[in-house]
Amino acid sequence: MPRPIRILVAKVGLDGHDRGAKVIASALRDAGMEVIYTGLRQTPEMVVNAALQEDVDAIGISILSGAHNTVFPKVLKLMHEKKMDDVLLTGGGIIPDEDMQTLKTSGCGELFPPGTPTATIADYIKGWVKEHRSF
Repeated sequence: MPRPIRILVAKVGLDGHDRGAKVIASALRDAGMEVIYTGLRQTPEMVVNAALQEDVDAIGISILSGAHNTVFPKVLKLMHEKKMDDVLLTGGGIIPDEDMQTLKTSGCGELFPPGTPTATIADYIKGWVKEHRSF
């Protein structure tokens, strides 16, 4: 690839636990990606606007608060409004399997539970970007 994959890693809402997001951000950097970490307490609008400004290939949302059924659909809706249909929305955290399936059906990419090897996440993002983005 002529440039590194660019991914925005975000924590949306009042979820103040960011250790996992920081571990993922570091692992994705180690895998050769350019990572933009937005920090805590972002709104879906802030995340999508930052992703648009940074021209990212993917957005990764870390969520432990239980608000995944609100956050992911809102981010997807905003992405569609901004014509970001070629940008991957992925993420992980405490999300029940049934909810993961529902979110994937609605347009989210893979969602990863705690304990997923970071190499698995990096490989998924690399494969998705290679297949869906042209740069």
